Amino acid sequence: MTKKICIAIDGPAAAGKSTVAKIVASKLQFIYIDTGAMYRAATYLAFQAGVSYEDEAGIMKLLQTKTIRFEPGDIQQVFIDDENVTNVIRTDEITNHVSVVSAHLLVREALQKKQQAFASAGGVVMDGRDIGTAVLPNAELKIFLLASVKERAERRYKENKAKGYDVDFEQLQKEIEDRDHLDYTRKHSPLKKADDAITVDTTSMSIQEVATKILDLANQTIEQ
Repeated sequence: MTKKICIAIDGPAAAGKSTVAKIVASKLQFIYIDTGAMYRAATYLAFQAGVSYEDEAGIMKLLQTKTIRFEPGDIQQVFIDDENVTNVIRTDEITNHVSVVSAHLLVREALQKKQQAFASAGGVVMDGRDIGTAVLPNAELKIFLLASVKERAERRYKENKAKGYDVDFEQLQKEIEDRDHLDYTRKHSPLKKADDAITVDTTSMSIQEVATKILDLANQTIEQ
């Protein structure tokens, strides 16, 4: 029986965290927790209700009346109560404002509690920006993914084109730079490499190569 460790994968926007985390979780038969989708869901709630992204109290009221949950599938499905929001939380409107919503302390505390509850039994792969530092500080394996802004923009550009979205590469690169700035400089739980995290620079690496490297590290940790 595989030891049920917790794996934390952190890194900036479009570093490949979610894609790699899904592969690793599938190979290990662990549960994948997309924390970014939870913050996107909170952002979508604000958008739908006409609440300002800066209105922390207003967003908290929405979160207190709604349940964010996941269901398995070829693509993990994200629900707010019974509404499937898997696709709508990936639109530009949500993507460009999620860093604003996720910077609110009360929002982070509320969602971090949910994330910690998901991971309480172990056997999870969780990705985000503060997993190794704030959400799962005792995770047995912590990974910090890095890649150049240009490389990350190219990945996101290809993903969006494949989904049929009409995107401008230069604008996309600027948006990623802006998100980096917000994530690294926010007051509460900023994007930061945990002291005991292993850095993996994914520039010029394929997703499968990154996943294989993390799986090797995971297996080494499990066998310890």
